[in-house]
Amino acid sequence: MVGFEGTEISPSLASLLARIQPAGVILFARNIESLEQTWRLLKACRERVTAPLFTSVDLEGGTVDRFRKVIGPTPSAASVFGSGNRKLFRKHGQLIGQACRGFGFNLDFVPVLDLAFSASRAVMSSRAVSADPRQVTLYGRQFLAGLQAAGVIGAGKHFPGLGEANLDTHHELPSVKKSLQKMWEEDLYPYRALRGQLPLVLVGHASYTALRGHHSPASLSGGWIGEILKNKIGYRGLVVSDDLEMGGVLKAAPIEEAALAHIEAGGDLCLICRQQELVERAYARLMEAAERDPKFRARALQSARRVMAFKAGSRAVRKKFSPPGPNLNARLARALWNFSEEVEFGTIQFRSGARQAQS
Repeated sequence: MVGFEGTEISPSLASLLARIQPAGVILFARNIESLEQTWRLLKACRERVTAPLFTSVDLEGGTVDRFRKVIGPTPSAASVFGSGNRKLFRKHGQLIGQACRGFGFNLDFVPVLDLAFSASRAVMSSRAVSADPRQVTLYGRQFLAGLQAAGVIGAGKHFPGLGEANLDTHHELPSVKKSLQKMWEEDLYPYRALRGQLPLVLVGHASYTALRGHHSPASLSGGWIGEILKNKIGYRGLVVSDDLEMGGVLKAAPIEEAALAHIEAGGDLCLICRQQELVERAYARLMEAAERDPKFRARALQSARRVMAFKAGSRAVRKKFSPPGPNLNARLARALWNFSEEVEFGTIQFRSGARQAQS
């Protein structure tokens, strides 16, 4: 799945999409100027790829909000969770999903299932909702239901959990020192509880001492992807890497070897979010390995078939996108404004009730 520069399709991007036929594209704020422009850009991308395309975005609300300049700010997960209202958890997912569909997206890399431990507070901030894995699961389940109701696919992240990681994986490779038993009870609990509801799981770029002999990032680890996520937890959905351009993984391997290692470890989709040169290098390495190594070719074909089967069975992917109507921008902006007011009022009421109960 590939990202790129620019707000319209360039000749080089058109050529890239036609040649490598990626599973999907991902857009960021740098690609998004208006609702109509984004819709046209994604339509142009879909026209260059034969198979149905994942059109994806990384939109959480709060500090990770790609639509802010177009339709206004979306509340963060932590602020919505702070209302204590399950109906608002679901509504959060539904409003984000409706905005995504309006812009032309069918996949959003949410929800964040990392636990809000003190070690990661400076990095995760309002992206994580609670240190209690059951509360994280409660929010995640309701959010996913809302997202699905709006016709958008979700992805739980960042497996196996960045709650104890005190470095930003965009730049560094954190090492989490925690036993597997403790992780099973805490960080892995949301993935265990939501394994049947998560369409995709996004694997992060931290290393963990819990598995002996696995010092590479989890995104490149057969121990974490194959043994823990697939075999022990029993997850059967698609597995996607976090952005392979991030410093956390490039400190462990160059982009082409990282892409190869992710697929060898049991991953299905490599996410490369910006530089065309890195996309080309990773794609060439995967094709070379598939042509040379029968074992890797079988592994890659297995994932390719899984992705195609997922798309064939996904209403969100198959459903046609209608051009945005003239009032859609205003309707989305108004819905978010009203929701923000609802969250703020609900939070005040919840905290007031909690104080009264304590007194």
